[in-house]
Amino acid sequence: MNEGANHFELMGLPVAFAIDAPKLERAYRELQSRVHPDKFAAGSGTDKRLAMQWATRANEAYRTLKDPVARARYMLSLKGFDTGEETNTSMPPDFLMEQMELREAAAEARAARDASALQGLHKTLAASRDDMIRQLGRALDADHNYDAGCSLVRKLRFLEKLDEELDEALELMHEEAR
Repeated sequence: MNEGANHFELMGLPVAFAIDAPKLERAYRELQSRVHPDKFAAGSGTDKRLAMQWATRANEAYRTLKDPVARARYMLSLKGFDTGEETNTSMPPDFLMEQMELREAAAEARAARDASALQGLHKTLAASRDDMIRQLGRALDADHNYDAGCSLVRKLRFLEKLDEELDEALELMHEEAR
């Protein structure tokens, strides 16, 4: 195994946003079968440590490539682009307005303890996320527009945060109902 391989190379995949999910699964299983620490239980301390490092690396590569946003973030980093999620909070005004409206609707639904409204917002976010992921694939693979890719990753981060807040609100409502 190549120590300097990136996640795509480690899994035998081309560096691209669109991936062959079944091939990723097969590559992950095959790699884990070769490096799983249990196979080295009777080995030396060095063998055990190396097996653990490779297994950890395989897990990290798999998790990263399996998740579209993490995959895009990683791919952009390989291309020399920083998504700037922590430092670049500038967003198009229409996107920010939409986010404010969604957050207001979520706050109203939470206050009213309206689970169906929260679930409806979940569906709205899922549709927006799916659309942005399609745009992300086009930006990265077809257009090679990495700046647009960075912007879309930042937008998706906004959606993920709101989605997590909706999950927490629904979970709290379920716990209170028990």
